[in-house]
Formats: sequence, C-alpha cells, structure tokens
Amino acid sequence: MLDQVSNLGSIFGKKDLHPLADAQELKRIIAGLPKDNAFRAVDELAGWLESSQAADQLPIDRLYEAARQFDEVVQPHLRRLCRDYLHTPRLSRAEEKRLWSISHGFWLLLADAYERCLNAMAAGGRPADQLKTALPVICARLIAALAAALKWEQFHYGPSDSAIWARLGRALLSAEAAGVDTRAVQLGGTISSPVQEYQKVMVFQAASTDSLLPLEIELAERLIEHFLGGFVLTAEVQHDCVYWVDLTQAQPPLRLARMPTAAVASQRFFKPGPAHAAICELLRGLERGDDIPADLKLGAQYYPRTLIPVLRHLAAYLAPIPPQRRHDRHRVKHRMSVLNGLVNAFVAFSGEFGGKPAGLQMESWVVDNVSRGGFGALVNDIPADWLRVGALVAIQPEGGDNWLLGIVRRYHRATESDAQVGIETMARQACSVELKVRGASSYAAVSGTPALLLENRGEPGEVLVVLPPASFDLQESMEFTIDGRRCLLVPAALVEQTADYELARYHLSRLA
Repeated sequence: MLDQVSNLGSIFGKKDLHPLADAQELKRIIAGLPKDNAFRAVDELAGWLESSQAADQLPIDRLYEAARQFDEVVQPHLRRLCRDYLHTPRLSRAEEKRLWSISHGFWLLLADAYERCLNAMAAGGRPADQLKTALPVICARLIAALAAALKWEQFHYGPSDSAIWARLGRALLSAEAAGVDTRAVQLGGTISSPVQEYQKVMVFQAASTDSLLPLEIELAERLIEHFLGGFVLTAEVQHDCVYWVDLTQAQPPLRLARMPTAAVASQRFFKPGPAHAAICELLRGLERGDDIPADLKLGAQYYPRTLIPVLRHLAAYLAPIPPQRRHDRHRVKHRMSVLNGLVNAFVAFSGEFGGKPAGLQMESWVVDNVSRGGFGALVNDIPADWLRVGALVAIQPEGGDNWLLGIVRRYHRATESDAQVGIETMARQACSVELKVRGASSYAAVSGTPALLLENRGEPGEVLVVLPPASFDLQESMEFTIDGRRCLLVPAALVEQTADYELARYHLSRLA
C-alpha cells in the first residue's frame, strides 16, 4: 500500500536527483493527485514520502519543502478518511484496518520527514542553514504529526511505542534550545507553537482515553484543543501538578503519585489549571439544556448528548485530583467463557439451554485480576469485529454454571493479536424477559422484545433493564410475565445508549 514508489531511490541512483528535489516535478505531483478519492491521494503522497527515505542525494531543504506542501494539501483527504473511520456504521475488520493503516502510516511517514530535517539542521551545513527560519514550523509540525499518530493508535487501542515520547521530547527541546518554542506558526488553519502542540499531546495522554469510543476520543482531542489555554505546562513542579514527563526519556507522562527520582532540567509538569473549571461549566450548561457554544469547533455537528459523556470523562480525568481506584485489585489466574451481545446473553440467562448453550460462539479469556467492581482479562486472538469499549458480555467462570453480565470499559491492544480489557460487572444475576408495550400486551400475536432484567442497587422499586437499541421510550410502559405473574415497567430514565443495546431504569410493579 505505502510502498508503491518506495524503490525510487535506487532507481534514480546516487548521482540522479529524486523527483521531489525538482520544484516543477513537486508541483506536478501535487497537481496530479486525485481530488475525489481521499484514500488514493493519501496513498500516493505516502509513497513519495516513503521513497524519500532511501534518497541519499535529496537536499534537506527540498525534503522540507515537499513535506510542508504534502502536509498542507493532504489535510482535507485525511479528514475525509477520519470521518469515514469514525462515522461509517459497522465497518468490517478489513475496511477498518485499511482506513487505519493508511492514516496512521501517513502521519508516521510525515513525522519521519520532519525529523530528518531537524536532525540535518543539528548536523549543520549549507542546505540545513537555509532552514533555520523554518525551525519553529518544523518542530511544531513534527510534534503535531507524532500526536496524530498517537491518536490513531488510541483509536485502535494500541499498541503504542513509548519511543515516540522521546521523539516528541527531542522536538520540543530543539525548539527551546533555539528560543522558538513559543514562536507562533500557522498549523492546519490555526495559530499554534511547538510548546502548545506538545502541551496538547500531553493533556491528551493524561485524559486516559482508553475507556472512550473512537468518536469520543476524537471529540476529547477537540475539546482539549478548545480549552488548551487553561491547562498549565511548567518546568518547575508546583504543589497542584498532577503529571510529569522527562523530555529525554522514552516514556509517556506519569502521575505525580510516582515522583521523579531526581530533579533534572528536562522534566516538565502539568496541572489542569483554569481549564478544569471551564470544562465543568460547559458540562453543566449542556446538562441543563444549553446549546453547544458556536466557538467550539468539533469538526461536525453533534447533539449535546453526544458531547456530555466526553465532558464528564474529561472533567474526571483532567481534575486537580484524578479518579482513584475505588476497589482493591487481587491478582488471580483463571479462565472464563465469554459471550458477546444482548442476544447471546439473553439465551445464556434464560437457562433454557443449560449452563453452556450449544451452538453459540464462545470466547475463552484469562482473568488476571478481580475487584468488587469488575475484573481485568487477557484476550488472545482478538475477536473479529465486536470487541470494543462498551461491548456487552455474558461471562461464566471456568468450572461454574452461573453467568455474570458485564460491560467492557477499558481496552488496550498489547500486540496486534492480544489485548487487555477491563470489565465492569453489571450484575451477578439477570433474568431474561420478553417485553411488550402495555397497550399491545393483550394481543398474543404481538412479538416481545428480548431484554435482561437486572437488580438496581439505587432507588427502591427500580430495576435496570438492558434493551435492544432504539427500544426505550419515556412515554411507553412495558409488561412482561414471569413465573405466571404479570409485571409492569414504567420508564424512569435512559442510563446508557450504544449501537448494540440500551441500559435504562424502570419502576417495577406487579399486576394482578
């Protein structure tokens, strides 16, 4: 895919110039890009960047000029691919991998080009000296490209190479050494600087987005950019700093619960500052029915209900005191059987087909820690399409005959085939029921809606109900029959909504 022209360096030979070294050829390459096929356009530019890696005779100033122009012309195409990735319902695994690979791969190639320019400037020489005025732009765009690669890795829930943080740190240190770390530069239609770009990626890392869906991760990044001026990045530790990082080390920012072993000049510290109060203020406004502010640029139009869960997450994780673990973890090692989705869970909890219903596609995961709120598990051979944050799972410990109901809350790929997941236990018992709208429940021919009835540990007389998507209606009461008795469910509130199921609160009462 990305190697269509990767051997051009050897084709032209050491004495011949690479096409990117010629200004007219570069202009022709850009003019010839397909305008109605974003994938092909990005793929062609990626191929040219890849070919430049083997071109020893490509002058560094010409490499920079090619990278700069590619960076600017590719942005609409990358945004189109990102929209396709985030908004296309039910992407197949092959299409998801195709969109992810081209986008993530391009950002890495672009970062590599800028990094080679930066390294050449450090080595000196006439072509490199001509780039001195471009240093703040090179540093800012290098950091932005690496940050975009990190975001795409988070869309994929990892794995991430910690070496990327050393590369980010070197770029910022280079800008600081030249005194241009705060120099304003044009970047993607906005004004930024090397230090602002680094601050953005550090806040993004601190936001712990591995418990968000890909679209929510994208919104989180845009919200962070909106509130960026309120966050504080400092070279000196202060009493209310929450995270720290060493710009020379290949490790991501760490919470200050783990203090540096020694103070060094390359350390930087982060605190939420006024940004946290601003996030909370926007959240409260949307919760009481306010419109999304006109100056909040999200890349598309969204309803407040889409934004509210992301704001709640940021308000929690970018707070002066981030969330602490509510329950102690205990290390264990045992296997469990896992069923995906409401339909399979309905069959398992019905009990009509035995403890392990035959014919259902069952996964085998290894639990490596448990707590009162849930457990962590290791997944080998990641399932094809369904494993993601928010997935509903029915779980049965090895050797047992009871099923638990859980929701995947955290997801991180350790490798391309193995993952670590965090599962919140929703219920240790559930009841499979078929619901009918009360007005239609007297008609025997009306088919019921399969649902799971869970105990609600909140308000007395309420239950939690897991429903198929688009089933909850605040104006419709539901009925079901259990043990020969009719029961009534009066809607109270929608708690959680995904593309696969809804979780709602109902008032439960028994009818005669």
